[in-house]
Amino acid sequence: MPRILLADDDDAVRDMLQATLERDGFDVTAVANVREALRCIATETFDALLSDLHMPRAGDGFTVVSAMRHTHPHAATLVLSGYPAIDEALSAIRLQADEILLKPIKVASLREAIHRKIENPAPRMSAPTESVATILAHDVDATIQNWMALVLQNKELTCIPLSFEERTGHLPGLIADLIFRLRLPPTAKTHLSVSVAARQHGEMRRKQGYTAAMVVEESRILQVSIFNTLQKNLIRVDFSKVLLDVITIADEVDSQLKQAMLSFGADPVRSVA
Repeated sequence: MPRILLADDDDAVRDMLQATLERDGFDVTAVANVREALRCIATETFDALLSDLHMPRAGDGFTVVSAMRHTHPHAATLVLSGYPAIDEALSAIRLQADEILLKPIKVASLREAIHRKIENPAPRMSAPTESVATILAHDVDATIQNWMALVLQNKELTCIPLSFEERTGHLPGLIADLIFRLRLPPTAKTHLSVSVAARQHGEMRRKQGYTAAMVVEESRILQVSIFNTLQKNLIRVDFSKVLLDVITIADEVDSQLKQAMLSFGADPVRSVA
């Protein structure tokens, strides 16, 4: 009985497809979002993936396709899309999705497509992958530029006029500390070290007139920018370790924020002493 991972955030569509495919003899695991799909891909084995393209953002399905391609290279990958845009089609080809099925699709056509792809798998070369740490190290400048663009859209943060260097001077150090932690052995990642960059950042933001809420908001934007960098490099990501790396990123950014806030709220006289 072929095993299928079905990913769709529309409850009605997901339930209908699951019931239909199970009636046709498939063993179906149905999930409602990218996070659940990645967890299943990392812990189970499937013969095919059927994923909606938008869950809920445009292109979310390609995250799942890329994870399946790297983790289970022989599994058939099919994408459902109601928007047959050219750039989406090109992305599907680049990530080696086997087929794009346009909505609404007839059940008979879906069944035939799944059987065809499982029984006649396309020859596929495994793409070279890189660790999350390596990708972030290569794209530090792009991450900082993305962070700056998001900050400039935030009225709360831009109420204090600062130069590019004054706003971003701390970022290379924070990202370097994150990359260092990502490269530690798994057993060492639970032992957090002091981030000098985070402490300096908190003290600097206090002197620049930031509020505590503004420091927290900048940290949130940093995490978003890091994940944006990974999203743009999906074809290179080593998905065998990505879930642990995502947890490490969130934990390290939160740890840096805590250290920055400790420095931000420190008594200047006591700090000098």
